[in-house]
Amino acid sequence: MEDKKQKKESKNAWLKYDSTQLEELNTLNEEYKNFISSCKTERECVTEAIAKAEAQGYQDLRKVKEVKAGDKLYYNNMGKAVALFLVGTKPLEEGMKLLGAHIDSPRLDLKQVPLYEDTEMALLDTHYYGGIKKYQWVTLPLAIHGVVAKKDGTNVCVVIGEEDTDPVVGITDLLVHLSGDQMEKKAHKVIEGEDLNILIGSIPLKGEEKEAVKANILKLLKEKYDFEEEDFLSAELEVVPAGRARDFGLDRSMVIGYGQDDRVCAFTSMKALFSKQEVDRTAVCLLVDKEEVGSIGATGMHSKFFENAVAELLDRMGEYSELKIRRALENSVMLSSDVSAAYDPNYPSVNEKKNTAYFGKGIVFNKYTGSRGKGGCNDANAEYIAKLRGALEKHSVSFQTSELGKVDQGGGGTIAYIMAQYNMQVIDSGVAVLSMHAPWEITSKSDIYEAFCGYRAFLGEL
Repeated sequence: MEDKKQKKESKNAWLKYDSTQLEELNTLNEEYKNFISSCKTERECVTEAIAKAEAQGYQDLRKVKEVKAGDKLYYNNMGKAVALFLVGTKPLEEGMKLLGAHIDSPRLDLKQVPLYEDTEMALLDTHYYGGIKKYQWVTLPLAIHGVVAKKDGTNVCVVIGEEDTDPVVGITDLLVHLSGDQMEKKAHKVIEGEDLNILIGSIPLKGEEKEAVKANILKLLKEKYDFEEEDFLSAELEVVPAGRARDFGLDRSMVIGYGQDDRVCAFTSMKALFSKQEVDRTAVCLLVDKEEVGSIGATGMHSKFFENAVAELLDRMGEYSELKIRRALENSVMLSSDVSAAYDPNYPSVNEKKNTAYFGKGIVFNKYTGSRGKGGCNDANAEYIAKLRGALEKHSVSFQTSELGKVDQGGGGTIAYIMAQYNMQVIDSGVAVLSMHAPWEITSKSDIYEAFCGYRAFLGEL
């Protein structure tokens, strides 16, 4: 039987832009490329988000005594998650308009005792974070980003491998001449998790009889960053692809870069909020950690930090009560700003063409995610989707709907279902991505622009 017909053809967004819109699109994407090039960890994202917010006049909610309509505030959660608030003219208990994205991405984390020497080579032991194809991470130039917390209370920020003059590190692979047995393995076994070891050095330190290469690495780290081997115990060091995001395609229509799931939605959500100076209902941009591992922990969406932030906001308004917190959350509407899988003509069999996302067709809405029989999904209400359709069409925003592959093909989840537990209206919406969760992901510049326009329309209309 022939494949089901493709869904009704929608106009490619590139065809609708005038010169002013193209200039705005290109300006936005240049800023976006800079953002994801310098913000490769959740800590770096929060630091940059707060810096951008303060430049827009946002203040630390914890340091403010009174809050009124028009105030711009942020609530920093341990440097790994942040909530940005533009206070509206309506009472908070009438609800908020939320854009929620995650700022963590699949990567390799250093173990707490990572450094070792083997046959006069120094290596770092890792534990991968999030859903990755492990074989994609070998033979790539990699960088190390993170923080080392010392016993004296100081933090040392580490970034190695991003400057042109920096060295890079990486994981070796078995040469093809000797890989007969390896090539017989299934893809998830070709590279084992315990074999994702980072090669970092091979020069021995003169005068050292044992583990002289390791000793030389420790000497270099002490000279540059002033930390000892035991300080790895209280470090958070992440290994990520080295290098900047770049234009992709001969026509420069796309962006290739690390961590676009989900920083493409984090960036556009933040920019949409900053485009607003006043709103009726309080507008919020929520950037959170740990989505790739289940949204757990103190900085993930399952924590109470956002609920606490709303409580603090009501307190500064002089209106705190448990009932008002519950009403504020229940009466809110949210776009769970997360990416979707783009249709890839190299792998057509995993998608049902009428219900998949395409490059150049605009922001993507997933009524539900989950897997199999919608297990673990947030299933948005039809009435809510109708309101969104009206808002987007009013502002000429290109949008499309999608599922994450064919039924029973796979699946995934976002933070949508967590926020829906407050009884608020939530739907997933974001940018379509090719090669999702690979070290280098690809997005369409027009979809990035349409996501920004869509988020801006949402904050202005709902």
